[in-house]
Amino acid sequence: MVGALAVAALAAGAVVAVPADTAEAAGPSGGKGGAKVVYLTFDDGPSPAYTPRILSILDRYGVRATFFELGENVAAHPSLTAQVARQGHSVQNHSWSHPDLRRLSGSSFNAQVGDTDRAIRARAGHTPTCLRPPYGAVNGTVRSRAAALGKQVVLWSVDPADWSRPGAAAIRSRVLDNVRPGSVILLHDGGGDRSQTAAALPTILSTLKARGYRFATLC
Repeated sequence: MVGALAVAALAAGAVVAVPADTAEAAGPSGGKGGAKVVYLTFDDGPSPAYTPRILSILDRYGVRATFFELGENVAAHPSLTAQVARQGHSVQNHSWSHPDLRRLSGSSFNAQVGDTDRAIRARAGHTPTCLRPPYGAVNGTVRSRAAALGKQVVLWSVDPADWSRPGAAAIRSRVLDNVRPGSVILLHDGGGDRSQTAAALPTILSTLKARGYRFATLC
């Protein structure tokens, strides 16, 4: 989900690319040397309604993605987190309950991240190394607190605003018109009705593959 600035940009007809430094917005290779690599990410899951559908599509196309999961959803649907990891995807930290991390005390920040780490570790078998702050809400305090917990802050560079349900065709075109080597694509498998995202995904994957892109996980 995105914040007020992104909503305003969407209302103005823009495709949102959240400002961030290279370490936050790009993948590990950042598409260096012209490598046609993209990083597909999903936020706010796991969701019993949509995560299995998205996993099935990813499996059909042989694509691996990074899932930034909410701790409360991991706790509610632990078998889904285990399935995401079992199918070879990366499971990373998106906080426990989707607050604006800039507004939290240090202890609350640590609980949001630490409790989610423990929930994911219990089901995915690893501790997340990356944190995606809800709404892309980042400042110096969030960065320093994340670093103290051993986390790299990861945002995105292509946001089709699928959370707003603009239609599968709009989601497809907003992704395909804006992808470049090293792009980090933001989509959602949880947090609401994600049927349009699931409907758009096969064409996104097949088109990018036809353009010569390969897919990698971020963390």
